[in-house]
Amino acid sequence: MSEAVRHVEVEVRELIRRSGLDPARHPVEIDRLIRDAVADYDERSVHGGMPTLGNLGDAAKAVLDTVAGYGPLQRYFDDPTIEEIWINEPRKVFVARGGISELTSTILTADEVRDLVERMLRSSGRRVDLSSPFVDAMLPDGSRLHVVIPDITHEHWHVNIRKFVVKADHLDDLVRLGTLTRQAARFLEAAVVAGLNILVAGGTQAGKTTMLNCLGAAIPAKERVVTCEEVFELKIPLRDVAGMQCRQPSLEGTGEVPLRRLVKEALRMRPSRIIVGEVRQAESLDLLIALNSGLPGMCTVHANSAREAVMKMCTLPLLAGDNVSSRFVVPTVASSIDIVIHQALERDGVRRVREIAAVPGRAEGDVIEVADLFGMRDGVLRRLDGFPPHIDRFERAGYDIAALLVQAA
Repeated sequence: MSEAVRHVEVEVRELIRRSGLDPARHPVEIDRLIRDAVADYDERSVHGGMPTLGNLGDAAKAVLDTVAGYGPLQRYFDDPTIEEIWINEPRKVFVARGGISELTSTILTADEVRDLVERMLRSSGRRVDLSSPFVDAMLPDGSRLHVVIPDITHEHWHVNIRKFVVKADHLDDLVRLGTLTRQAARFLEAAVVAGLNILVAGGTQAGKTTMLNCLGAAIPAKERVVTCEEVFELKIPLRDVAGMQCRQPSLEGTGEVPLRRLVKEALRMRPSRIIVGEVRQAESLDLLIALNSGLPGMCTVHANSAREAVMKMCTLPLLAGDNVSSRFVVPTVASSIDIVIHQALERDGVRRVREIAAVPGRAEGDVIEVADLFGMRDGVLRRLDGFPPHIDRFERAGYDIAALLVQAA
């Protein structure tokens, strides 16, 4: 940033302080104030021998980014092709574009990183400090922020910002993007309408949340959906949606609301469906119990295949306590999970569904039977020979499942 722009920035901050304007709530007034300040400085610099601004539009944008945006990172927020921004250290700022990471030319100072994090957390009410060295928060634009600080990290603050880039709202959008085939999309839509329980699996950045959003869009409009998440990310486009997110403990270590508590509370909110953003721990037990009681639902889990996802759902509930055994969990998973979708971020940056499997409900010992509905063959998602459970539910919803699965097979 040039000396002249820094001059204007100082003046603008003082004008904002005097006016009492809030950059977040008064964007139009702030923009006008900045443009007036830039024009005024430019006029003074011509006659006063001060450093000049150059292009006034660029100068106004630089001041606006610093005062009301996220400074040197704002251009990455403004770029719709960038999906994620992360900082390993002040001199190493990366972005992901089309699933491919790039080292940027942006160089920050340690103080600038701290200032940016503080600015991002201001609207969330969350904090990061020695007593709470991790933080997850949602930014006003829907992006998700994750920060880790020393002494958990070696020296520098690690910052990840996963932007809310809307590329798909419905299953048809996923077909257009190459994530799904049309036949697989029609089947998944039918499975959602029929009320089957769906598990979405994959690695980091595989597109699990996007898939969950698109599946949620297929839920019949008259149903009531309750969502439970670590941090708000789901955007279910229905009229009756109640969303809840977890809460960090206070400075005294009290008031924490974990995901497991949200799942329990969701059952008291008259849901027609329950959607859990991601299961990692003991909350998986409460979700399984809810699904086993007849309440349709969906969730995501980190796993490298559909079968591994089913195995993980058999082990995570054991974290709930010593009184929970695999003798109870395995048959509960077999009867609760109906469809498993596994997807991955490919080398070319495209997110693709690699397999769709059915859980017929049978288990022998600790092994749950899994039937392959769709799988990758020669780089294409093709129909395989498995069939989903609960054919009667498809029929009640008005679907001929045999015709859906035979079509274009």
